[in-house]
Amino acid sequence: MPKNVNTLLVANRGEIALRVVRTAREMGISTVAVYAEQDRHAQYVRMADDAYLLSGDTYKDTYLNEDLLIDILRRSGADAVHPGYGFLSEVAGFAQKVIDAGATWIGPNPKALVDLGDKITARRVATFAKVPPVPGISQSISDMRLLLDFAHTHGYPLMLKRTDGGGGRGITLVRNDDELRGFYMNHDALQGGDLNEYFVERFIDKGRHVETQCGRDTHGNFTVYSTRDCSVQRRNQKLVEEAPAPFLPDYVTEQLARYSRNLFEAVDYVGLGTCEFMVTEQGKVYFLEVNPRLQVEHTVSEEVCGLDLVREQLTIANGGELTTEHPIRGHSFELRLTCEDPAKNLTPSSGTLTALRWPSGPGIRVDSGVLEGDTISPKFDSMMGKLVVTASDRANAVARVRRALEELRIEGVPTPVSLFERIFNDDEFTAEHGVEYDVSTKWLERKYLNKEAASSHGGQPASLSGAADEGRNPESSETFVIEVNNHRVSLTVPTDIVANLTGSAKARDAKRAIQPLRGQGLHHTRQGQPANEGQSGIIASPMQAVVTRINVAEGQEVAKGDLLVVLESMKMENYVYAPVKGTVAKIFVGPANGVEAGETLLTINVAGAAFESKGEGAEQ
Repeated sequence: MPKNVNTLLVANRGEIALRVVRTAREMGISTVAVYAEQDRHAQYVRMADDAYLLSGDTYKDTYLNEDLLIDILRRSGADAVHPGYGFLSEVAGFAQKVIDAGATWIGPNPKALVDLGDKITARRVATFAKVPPVPGISQSISDMRLLLDFAHTHGYPLMLKRTDGGGGRGITLVRNDDELRGFYMNHDALQGGDLNEYFVERFIDKGRHVETQCGRDTHGNFTVYSTRDCSVQRRNQKLVEEAPAPFLPDYVTEQLARYSRNLFEAVDYVGLGTCEFMVTEQGKVYFLEVNPRLQVEHTVSEEVCGLDLVREQLTIANGGELTTEHPIRGHSFELRLTCEDPAKNLTPSSGTLTALRWPSGPGIRVDSGVLEGDTISPKFDSMMGKLVVTASDRANAVARVRRALEELRIEGVPTPVSLFERIFNDDEFTAEHGVEYDVSTKWLERKYLNKEAASSHGGQPASLSGAADEGRNPESSETFVIEVNNHRVSLTVPTDIVANLTGSAKARDAKRAIQPLRGQGLHHTRQGQPANEGQSGIIASPMQAVVTRINVAEGQEVAKGDLLVVLESMKMENYVYAPVKGTVAKIFVGPANGVEAGETLLTINVAGAAFESKGEGAEQ
């Protein structure tokens, strides 16, 4: 029988840790926080009743250190563990360790985590539950003939996915027989891992990512708190979410609820979780996966169903009944505020928050784990917080988002705010001015991020190319507020002109120098300035990450925009491209290697220049 939760260990960090601590405090439950040294002064640490240091400087040493967390569980006297999302939230072995230590695991049982954690197993669960998965092969792929037969039956493109993937990780898109053969033959050298760790699905172009926020308790009660649409994505990771999912026929909404119940009952799921589906243009619903935990975007479901979903989790864990009556009210958007640069294909960055002003007023909610003056470390997740905006209907919610973005002020680090402004003024997204809603999972990348580079390697989706969208102006600028005849106006000036005005006479007359490749995983130049193609350079990791794929070999010629390396950090894949044409001189890492921010991945000889690598941290 479930035990009452009295003291809760929050095995996470940042805004989700703060989110859990707040609800626990309202419920009279004591909290224990854990923190790496970089998070020593974080708000969630200060708000918790007790806190323990996780000594170390990597994920493995800190938030993924199962034995250390179990030791803190015992030392602190906590009788329950809330894993938040990410990190260990879906690790069945850690859940079992918590249970074996006599504590309550705030999540589904370890067997359900196993059944749903492996993507092939999850597809089989879905088939058993009479929920159709995306057409594919529900077994590991080791036979080329089987792959070709499937491709010729269902057509291209195909998605080759890792069985332990998730959040867009471990996905390769192939468009024809040659690319499929190339993946199969070159997998060990370029992809890493074993072909038995991959399965295949038909790629659904123009599909929508729609999910259901669900709950089931020990009494057999089941509910869908709300639907959500999460189709605005980059690198197969969500950027904007909304609830309820808009513009769905009633029969699709009913089918989503029925499929979700079937999935939860098939594995005796107890707790909160999310069932994710792909909805085609024709209204067909296909199963993608079940996320057996709280998700980042749970906030929009809370806003429209009027419930605290963390409280629901703790109630279920205490053996109570979930709330089944929660009529949907209004419409809600969540915007993920990450430390990512839209001018660099939303590459994660770092820095210090020199200014931070959140919007306020009716319908505005901010879930943030940072304060002005905090440093965003490249070692951990780049998400600083979430802006959640709710109104009586979708049109009013769109208008409120625009107002909130006008009030929002974040300085010192790059953010996607400028991209959000474009999205919420795009008729294809807002469905205004007589334009029908037309957003699929590749919409953002096709329209605002990257397009297919002519030089890109076969088998890489458009989202992996390095070519800039011709609709985006890469030239940076600065805006000043001035007064002309006592009239307040804004003046926007290109950055290079600002530099000329404020620099020395020599700087004004000289061209601005361009930093070579050292220390940049993704290199960009300002409009009108050619890359320095006469030099060689080091391609370094822009963040702490794990190498999941090496797409080149030593001695291979690469063109500007070719994909070099795929990195994974906090369940998100990040892509490192060739900034210039050249030849790969030396590769320093391999698949599954962990790398630090600034660590050398590989070196490139540019335009035939001789280059002698000096390894990590080398200077030119």
